[in-house]
Amino acid sequence: QVQLVESGGGLVQAGGSLRLSCATSGRLAMGWFRQATGKKREFVAAISWAGYNTWYEDSVKGRFTISRDNAKNTVYLQMNSLKPEDTAVYYCAANPAGPVASDRYDYWGQGTQVTVSS
Repeated sequence: QVQLVESGGGLVQAGGSLRLSCATSGRLAMGWFRQATGKKREFVAAISWAGYNTWYEDSVKGRFTISRDNAKNTVYLQMNSLKPEDTAVYYCAANPAGPVASDRYDYWGQGTQVTVSS
């Protein structure tokens, strides 16, 4: 059983930055998703198990960076130039069972709230 624990969420003003962390007990491909109130969960970014390949949703390209430190068993999501529309609960996920942008992952964290004020 793979356990995922997110941290790093919070309240930030538009234009600010936050870094989310996801501690994992497995060395697997990982993804970040988010779900805003009243909306469907959506893909944000993903990274291969070795970290050589990354994928991003179009609206976060150039602003968000996914990375991992396998020595620390941690995956990060650096979020810069945050916008109010980035407000959501952010989830990390592990071991995609299909395309990395789908939500068919085997393991999910509990989520961390990110709120961007205007």
